[in-house]
Amino acid sequence: MTKRYWYVILTYIVMQFSGILFIPLLYFITPFSKQESMVTWTIISFLVGLVIILFLMKPDMKTAYTRDASSAGMMAVWVITGVIMAYLAQGLAGVIESNVFGIRPGSQNTEAIMSIARAAPVFMIIPALIAPIMEEIIFRKIIFGVLYKRTNFFLAALLSSFIFGIIHGEPEHILIYASMGFVFAFLYVQTKRIIVPILVHMLLNSISVIVQFSLDPEQIERMIKQSEQMQMILIGG
Repeated sequence: MTKRYWYVILTYIVMQFSGILFIPLLYFITPFSKQESMVTWTIISFLVGLVIILFLMKPDMKTAYTRDASSAGMMAVWVITGVIMAYLAQGLAGVIESNVFGIRPGSQNTEAIMSIARAAPVFMIIPALIAPIMEEIIFRKIIFGVLYKRTNFFLAALLSSFIFGIIHGEPEHILIYASMGFVFAFLYVQTKRIIVPILVHMLLNSISVIVQFSLDPEQIERMIKQSEQMQMILIGG
């Protein structure tokens, strides 16, 4: 793995933990409330992190695509196909979680994000746009890409998807996140364009945000009780 890739991963880690120091500091030196401080710093840190990561990845962006990379038209087809594949994979993973392991549908991580987004709608740009770009660069382009060069697809996708699931902080839903990780890795290999899993990831998260933003918590809870398969739209990536 090149130094640039390590710097990208380090940037992501620093960004994730920067709030421990800077959110209390922002709360102390500004008239913001605790939630406003958290939202403000999270948006700032993600934007700065994204700029740094894209700058570090400039050499990769300049590298010419391989001859068999998907065309723009095929990319559109694969994006639509990828969304369908991701929902099917999540549905199967949800059935296994519910029926085999007795795990209750729904995501605390997503619920926490939506609670913040309802109070500060601008926060939605993070799960809908910024996070998918960063996560696909790190978990598919870098981690999966490096492993895929040294192992086979299944092992590389398994390891990168496991890490992808762990960083979301919901080990009970590791199958859900891993299923998405496998689909994203497949799309990356099939199209040889990282933009395809990025767009699919964005669409999944955006649909999750829009659906939950249009419903109140009581409606979501009622729908979860009515159908264990609501995880297909309630858990983004």
